[in-house]
Amino acid sequence: MRNNFGRRRGPQVLKFIIMGVLFITVVGFATMLLWNCLIPELFHGPVINFWQALGLMLLGKLLFGWHNHHDKFGRGREWKARLKDRMANMTPEEQDKMREHLRNRCRTGFGAWKRDDWHRDPEQPKNEEKESH
Repeated sequence: MRNNFGRRRGPQVLKFIIMGVLFITVVGFATMLLWNCLIPELFHGPVINFWQALGLMLLGKLLFGWHNHHDKFGRGREWKARLKDRMANMTPEEQDKMREHLRNRCRTGFGAWKRDDWHRDPEQPKNEEKESH
């Protein structure tokens, strides 16, 4: 399977899986270590093993939630909506000035193919469509 740039995704997926397993293992051992250092001495509780520590972590997630902060993604959409509203109320000269400012500010974040869409008129076909006709 290939991604958009022609490279294979297999090594990336394998790397992601290995990093996930490594992360869960490290967090499980850290939980077990902390529990075994604190709970038996402070509260005369039992000593636990790795699998019990993973079970405790899962139980904590089920009881206290996964802490998905969806609002941080929503703020990005609100920013885009505010920018669209602001651009709609500008003159064409002000819009060009704003686009130039954003282009210079975000130059490393967007490729040239993305920047070309800023100047393209929605009714006008893209360059590829022009050349094919």
